[in-house]
Parts: sequence; C-alpha cells; structure tokens
Amino acid sequence: MEFGYIEDPLEARGASLLAVAVTEGADVIEEMPGVLDPALISAVSAVVASGDLKGKASDEIVVYGQGEQPKRAVLLGVGKADELTPEKLRRFAGRAVRVAERLRMEELFISLEGFGPIGARIAAQSVAEGAGIAAWKFTELQAKDEDSPTSLVGAVSLVGGAPVESSAGSMEGAVIARAVNLCRSLQDRPGNVATPSHLADEALRVGREVELDVRIFDEAEIREEGMHALLSVTRGSKEEARFIVMEHRGGTDGAAPLVLVGKGLTFDSGGISIKPSQGMEEMKYDMSGGASVIAAMQAIAELEVRANVVGLIPASDNMPSGTATKPGDVISSLAGKTIEVINTDAEGRLILADALAWGARLRPAAMVDCATLTGSVIIALGHHAAAVMGNDNGLVSELRDAGDASGERCWPLPLWDEYRKQLDSNYADLQNIGGRPAGSITAV
Repeated sequence: MEFGYIEDPLEARGASLLAVAVTEGADVIEEMPGVLDPALISAVSAVVASGDLKGKASDEIVVYGQGEQPKRAVLLGVGKADELTPEKLRRFAGRAVRVAERLRMEELFISLEGFGPIGARIAAQSVAEGAGIAAWKFTELQAKDEDSPTSLVGAVSLVGGAPVESSAGSMEGAVIARAVNLCRSLQDRPGNVATPSHLADEALRVGREVELDVRIFDEAEIREEGMHALLSVTRGSKEEARFIVMEHRGGTDGAAPLVLVGKGLTFDSGGISIKPSQGMEEMKYDMSGGASVIAAMQAIAELEVRANVVGLIPASDNMPSGTATKPGDVISSLAGKTIEVINTDAEGRLILADALAWGARLRPAAMVDCATLTGSVIIALGHHAAAVMGNDNGLVSELRDAGDASGERCWPLPLWDEYRKQLDSNYADLQNIGGRPAGSITAV
C-alpha cells in the first residue's frame, strides 16, 4: 500500500472517498475539514438534523456529494473527544478501510481534523498504523481472483492536521504498519515455506533493504559457539537450525546495546512429546517472537532510532524422529548449565536459553525476549494482554507503558525465588518444566 500526506485539504477535492471522524456531542459542521464544499456540508447538516449521526463509536454514515468535491464522505463516530486514545484512532482508520473495501474504492483519503486531545503527530501516526494494518491481507499463496479481489485499497492519503507534526507522524505510522505486516506475513507462511533458513533469508533481505548488519550462524557454527540447547531441539528435523543476528548501529560507538531476542520455532509438533493433532497446524505461529524481532529491526532502521540495537533469533523446527531429543535426556547450554528435558514440547525455553546467554556476552543495557512459550498464560490473562516478567521493575514499567501506547497491552507476573525450586532436577542443574502451577512463570 502507498501512503501519502496532504497538507492542504483542498488538494483532496477530487477524492472518491474521504473518511471523517466525528466525536460524540461535537458540532459536526465545525469539525468538517476544509475539503468539503457547501453542497456536501448541506448534506451532512441534513444527516445531523435527522439525529442519525451522534458521534457514537458505532455510527457510520456515507454521504454523497457532487462536482469536484469528494464524491463520498464516510462519517465515522469515535466516541467522546476527551476519551480518544491512539488505539481508538487506529480502529477508526481500520473502519475507514473496511468501508473503502466495501465500496470497492482504490484510494482512500482520511481527515486528521478533530483529534486535538491526542496531539497531531501521535494522531497521524495512529491513523496511518490503523489504515495500513487493516488493508493487509495474506494472499501470497492463493491464486488471484480478478472478479473478487480481497482489497482494492492501494493508496491512503492523510489530509490536514498540523503540517509538520502530521507529516512526520504519517511517515512513522506507515513504517510501523509495514513492519507489523511483515511480521504477519512471516507468521502466516506455513512450516514448509517459513523454515529456519527462510527466516534467515528474510533477515538478510531486510538487512540489505534498510542497511542492517546481519550474520547467520549455520549448525556447524552454532555447535562451535556451544549452543547445544538450541541444537537439542532441532535434532529430530531435517531442517537445519539457524541463529540470526541483526545489528542496528544508531547510537554512539561502544554504547551498550538494547538486545531483542525472539523465539523462532518455525513449526512445533512437540517432538517426542507430540501434541494432539487438533490445531497442530497453528504451530507454525511458534516463530512469532522471531518474526516480531525481524520486523522490529526493520522499523528501528527505517525510523533511524538513535540507539545500538541487536536482534537475535534462534530458529529451529521441533520434530519427532529416531534422532530427536527424548524425555529424560540431559543437555548442556551455552550458559554452562545442564538441563534435564522432561518434556520435549517445552522447547522454546531451551532455544531461548542459548540465545539469551549469547546476548549477555554483548553486555547489553537491557535485554528483552518475546516468545510463544506456553498456552497457560492465556488461562491467566485471556486473549487481551501478554504477560511480561523481568528482574528490572523500571524496564517492566516502560514495557507496560509502551504496550498501552501501541495497543499491545501487557501485564506483569512475578518472578519470585520460590518458583525456581519447581525446576530442580535430580540429574541435572535444572529441568525444562516446573509442573502445572504457575506454568507461564516457570517457563521463563
């Protein structure tokens, strides 16, 4: 999708569809952007007089104009002005894209007027994010159907607002939307496509496009590094593991980096401790942490973040075979600890253990890993937030704030010393599962 920003609303007069946010209880006519001429304003006035448009979040009215003005304006309620949030603006933009798709519009203009409480830059960024994310579809493995395209919206232009701030916010939102959609594309590719080597190739491609330093470790190099926990997971698969390192040098030379670690389990059958067949096809999503880190590194480079950032992705399959790791096996990790494998389906913590130990060698200012480790966290938090755990309360608080701002909420769970005892092993330094109690915590 192409993104653009138009400073002068009059330049959008030829638009086929203009989306306008309407706040609850506001003077709708006063909030109309300058792009609308008197004839269309009159049509909007009639809608307001009818009582059909109150600005509630469920309101949606399409008004048709004449002449060179926008041919259509969709008025979308966004609720009370003092309750507007960036997430509500993302949803507003997403609704606008859905209307454009329904009307089979190839181009959509979105007004940035009426978002004063949010601030022009954040408002524009949020609208661009929402539009870009909503217009994405995973169709790369489907035959094209010219008679029934999944989405006709190929271009979105944001109109008005405060020129300097809105223009910058639009660009930033477009960058973030592209990164989110890259992540979703990587996630949706099936396990026979998105193999560990495919993730490595995608990291290399991203590195070339946005000027990141990327290094790929093959299995021989992984073994030389001493990352035997990662290798223990890949033993049952014909697909070789990869360890991906992506580096953005945006800070001062020698400054401690921020390290991002993402679990890249490209397909998780459970190994010898095999999963039930129902729903197993969704185990292609077990590399979502790795996809998130690749996408985040793309956005970090494009936004020219002034910090040194390193992304690490341990990538592997987890398959059963005659060479696969067995329950009861004891393996060595890069950190020098031995681990008794009680359940081969608890593999994410094994590959992350080596990646985190490797990242610690960089003496990072902070290290954050993201992973689909266990479904037990859904029992605790449902589908409305991710769990966050850490040994730095300040960093945990920053992650919570970032989650609230981005619409990706997270909630802290404790890491008390008592939980460590659940991982005691009779035969190794620790075991890879701690039982059902607090399963999402002991997975970390």
